[in-house]
Amino acid sequence: MTLEAQIEAVLFYRGEAVEETELIKTLDVSEDDLKKALKKLGEQLEGRGLTLIQHEGKVALSTHGSAHKLIEKITKEELMRDLGKAGLETLAIILYKHPVTRRDIDYIRGVNSSFILRNLLMRGLIDRVDEKGGRGYAYKPTIDLLMHLGVSKISDLPNYQQVTEELETFEKTEDNSQDNA
Repeated sequence: MTLEAQIEAVLFYRGEAVEETELIKTLDVSEDDLKKALKKLGEQLEGRGLTLIQHEGKVALSTHGSAHKLIEKITKEELMRDLGKAGLETLAIILYKHPVTRRDIDYIRGVNSSFILRNLLMRGLIDRVDEKGGRGYAYKPTIDLLMHLGVSKISDLPNYQQVTEELETFEKTEDNSQDNA
């Protein structure tokens, strides 16, 4: 697989901006090789539905600007649909475990949650915040979500104390089992 294809795969999988330094480390390449591959990938994507975005040392895949009307139509259709089981499951994780990274959400759910997170962000139900150390993003509930749920604070959620204690116990158990592995 070419370096360009590897970069494209990583960016697609992550579904968010990735630090160039992380790509260098993950793909075990030099900065110069990464720059050349990014340039080539950008050229390969010209005239297609995706484009490569590069800004302040971060790289992401995005839909091409010329697809704006199509994406707007799809977005409107998405917003009209119910959240569904996956959306509600993801919201529950964020409500009871915030701030939480996409990686942790994926681990808890057992599947990639990028699409669901994007949908929840578009609806204004969650916010994306920089993770401590600048290594990515974490997600937290918005005040609009709390208003929609009819709670004045997160601790008013059903069984909040019990669920958060069970999550902490689960995490400690998981950490111990990984340390012993």
